[in-house]
Amino acid sequence: MERRHLLRLLTAGLSIPLAPLHLAQAAQQSGRRLILVELSGANDGLNTLVPIRNDRYRNIRPSVALNSSDVHSLHRDMALHSRMSALMPAWNDGDMAVVQGLGYPDQNRSHFKSIALWETGGDGQKAGRNGWLTEDLEAMKPSLDAHGISLDGGMGVFASSSGLWISLTSLRQLQTLKDFQLASTATTDQANPALALLMDRANTLDTSMTRISQKMAAQGNYSTRLRFGNGDLSRQAALAARLIAADVDAPVLKLKISGFDTHEYQLNEHGGLLEDLSEALGDLRTALRQSGHWDTTMIMTYSEFGRRATENRSRGTDHGTAAPHFLLSGSIRGGLYGQDPDLEDLIDGDLRYTLDYRSLYDLILSGWFGLPHNRFSSYAENWLYDITP
Repeated sequence: MERRHLLRLLTAGLSIPLAPLHLAQAAQQSGRRLILVELSGANDGLNTLVPIRNDRYRNIRPSVALNSSDVHSLHRDMALHSRMSALMPAWNDGDMAVVQGLGYPDQNRSHFKSIALWETGGDGQKAGRNGWLTEDLEAMKPSLDAHGISLDGGMGVFASSSGLWISLTSLRQLQTLKDFQLASTATTDQANPALALLMDRANTLDTSMTRISQKMAAQGNYSTRLRFGNGDLSRQAALAARLIAADVDAPVLKLKISGFDTHEYQLNEHGGLLEDLSEALGDLRTALRQSGHWDTTMIMTYSEFGRRATENRSRGTDHGTAAPHFLLSGSIRGGLYGQDPDLEDLIDGDLRYTLDYRSLYDLILSGWFGLPHNRFSSYAENWLYDITP
């Protein structure tokens, strides 16, 4: 597989076959990996993980509240939206943890500012300079195919002045830069040091893509009965599964599903988004189990904020604060973690956050990647470590 063919493959969003089980079992394991899944627009936590037996839930959401027939019962009076059926096998097998009440002090309700906080590990006043895991991961291993690969093109969580963080956008820019370099033979490095720096970066990306291309080519044209759906997240998940099956050495992959800003007529739209999310992640879990990488891979969802506990006049929900998020892996202790939402103790119609989201980042860096001295150690919650026994 040539690099130009791989570039076309990445940008076309094709449905990609996975390596069969026997090949993946013979492949050398490259260590633990994290797959970040951004729920862009801010997911409504109360209609994702539902306090189904709480009468107050239906009182404050007369139009958008779910009924008992619309959910899958979990435990502790909490239930999962019925259109997330594809994740119930992971729940039943103990492969899915739901961490409740995630937020931060002085919640910012701007999409742009709040996602910047989540992706750089900032507080309600100021975002960080680099992605929340870039500094720690860049120190992990001296030689990787890439430190991280964004399959949706977004690079906010990979913001860094060093390291090898790849996005679809950077791959397209790579080809443009190589073409520009060939057409600019009169320009020297000494005459244009900025261009020289840019071209050095392009060459680094080129070397990385050569290694990735070779690994994917080594797979050959394998087929499988497993097929992903046609949605954009499913296409990203299919590509993630193939990169992992090819043993591409990148500890972090990033995916995104958009559309969660459900201010109007939320009920059906939100259910469809949750169905797309759960089917993509369910298929990804199946693929990683088939390729032998499920126990060394963690999937984590995140979003800029939750949505208000009370519905609005348009049968939707507005920007809020706390929300639950999902962790999935074959090497975690599944279940519900954190406090159930207290609908009797709202702040201006909004949920109180009960767990700083940065404690989850500490869990990932310390409990998953084995980096106890990370920048979020001060937010550690010891009970949360039960997720990664």
